[in-house]
Amino acid sequence: MRSGVRLGIDVGKVRIGVSRSDLHGMLATPVETVARSEDAADRRRITEIVRELGAFEVIVGLPLALSGAQTASTADAIGFAEALAAEAGVPVRLIDERLTTVSAASALRASGRNAKKARPVVDQVAATIILQHALDAERATGRPPGDPVETSIGQ
Repeated sequence: MRSGVRLGIDVGKVRIGVSRSDLHGMLATPVETVARSEDAADRRRITEIVRELGAFEVIVGLPLALSGAQTASTADAIGFAEALAAEAGVPVRLIDERLTTVSAASALRASGRNAKKARPVVDQVAATIILQHALDAERATGRPPGDPVETSIGQ
C-alpha cells in the first residue's frame, strides 16, 4: 500500500464533492463541496486543496450506467479529470462509481439527515465512498486502483 494523502472527487453538474485519505491510505473523510464553474474556478480550488493537503494523487469517480455503458456524465467526468490532471500536477485516476450517490443519500437518511436538505453533504459523502473504495481496492490487490488519466503535458 502506497502511503500519502489522496483526494477523492465526485463530479456533478452543480457541485463537486471532495474527500481525503489519511497519510497511511486507510480511511477516507469528507473535506468540502466545491461549486461547479464554467471558468475553471472549481479546478483551481481542488488544485489548492491538493497543495494544502500535500496529496500525491486524485481519484475521480467515473459515472457509468448500471450496465457499464458510458453516459453523458461519463464524458463530463473524464473531461474534468483530464483538465484537473493538467492543472493539479499530480496523477489523476478514474474509478467506477456506480451507485455511490445513492449509497451516500441512503447513509445520510440512515443517520437521520434529510438527504434533500443536505445535498452538498451528499456530494462529500459520495466522494468519501469513491475514495474509500479505491483505498480498499489498492489494499486488496497491491495495485493502484482504476485507470490513470493521460494528459498531453510534456508530450
